[in-house]
Amino acid sequence: MTKRPRTSIDKAVVNVWHREVGQLSTRKFAHRMAASEDLVLRLDIYRKLEKHRGCVNAVSFNLYGDILVSGSDDRRVILWDWEMGRIRLLFHSGHDNNVFQAMIMPYTDDRSIVTCAADGQVRHAQVLERGQVETSLLAKHDGRVHKLAIEPGSPHIFYSCGEDGVVQHFDLRTGTATELFTCHSLNNGRKNFMPNINLNAIAIDPRNPNFFAVAGLDEYARLYDVRKYNLDVSTGFGQPADCFCPSHLIGDVRVGITGLAFSDQSELVVSYKNELIYLFSKDMGLGPNGVQNSPVSVNGHDHSATSSPLKMGGGDEQVGPQVYKGHINCDTVKGVGFFGPRCEYVVSGSDCGRIFIWKKKGGELIRVMEGDEDVVNCIESHPYNSVLASSGIESDIKIWTPKAIERATLPTNIERVCFVILNYIYSLVLYLFVKSI
Repeated sequence: MTKRPRTSIDKAVVNVWHREVGQLSTRKFAHRMAASEDLVLRLDIYRKLEKHRGCVNAVSFNLYGDILVSGSDDRRVILWDWEMGRIRLLFHSGHDNNVFQAMIMPYTDDRSIVTCAADGQVRHAQVLERGQVETSLLAKHDGRVHKLAIEPGSPHIFYSCGEDGVVQHFDLRTGTATELFTCHSLNNGRKNFMPNINLNAIAIDPRNPNFFAVAGLDEYARLYDVRKYNLDVSTGFGQPADCFCPSHLIGDVRVGITGLAFSDQSELVVSYKNELIYLFSKDMGLGPNGVQNSPVSVNGHDHSATSSPLKMGGGDEQVGPQVYKGHINCDTVKGVGFFGPRCEYVVSGSDCGRIFIWKKKGGELIRVMEGDEDVVNCIESHPYNSVLASSGIESDIKIWTPKAIERATLPTNIERVCFVILNYIYSLVLYLFVKSI
């Protein structure tokens, strides 16, 4: 008699029984349930938050997850009670152009908010008594500023990166900004050499906040150790501690990086423009110069290989980065992130207006959701619960919770359809590049 494979519902029943008889702690039970694939397959729109008058470029939960902050092309910042659908606070950011990032500093009673925008400014908003808001300019980049990164657990420290290639460090206790370095090209045979790299993304390792990663308009995600700056500002802090890139993309002028994020295991997920998403462990670094000492096997240019990491033959097997495919990232600056209490899933928006969710381990695409009529740029995971917030070209924010009665199934041939579109766009980019030479 063939043994029937255990489904996620079966596992859920077993987990409940283990909890009831004391074989599973309440905390572990909550983690297992929150990471359940069954919940992912039941995600549905819980609520739409509608008040902005332009594209919503930033969504972020506060430390406790009860407040969502958003920023938009309308240059306004809104603090939402997302569960009730109510506006807690709305104010003008003080920016002169589209707001790209808005974040609430932790342990400030939601009264300290930092923002950045297309005008190159990094600003601080303080919520005073009776809901009054005072905004001030902290620093200015020479170009757009897409992302900020808050030091985990700090109500004072955060970083910015801009299209001028500059990374800045902020301390709100003194209101000062320190220019750490300008990100320079590694120039490993890249034809369109740029002395400075326009930066799109920055993220801090939650397990060791001394490390942060930046990425932009070349193929490398660069890892830095801020302690090197603190020890001696004359030691050339602008050199990375490590660099990450799939081997087949080294020297590829057609790609860039739009988003990156750290998992709680210090893994780095990186979303490439005109390409795919890759997950790197710490031991996959290429060193500070981005030079690969030994070959690492990953999917080739035709994207036709499996999405699993590959191993090289021989004595010392080396595993390449995990690959996630199906989405399209060509038009806008898209983020990428993790979902689940222990980062069990990878999530991304897409140019096709959908939200894609993959299993982190193995790269299996398990969920595709209609998130926007045009493009989904932002996906933000709740810090504790199985809740997602998404935004894009439309002026609303969508809150997703596992409330659907029926489990969702993947659209027919979704990976194949997106694969054909991506290959077309990739070929078009190559044609335009060759034509411009």
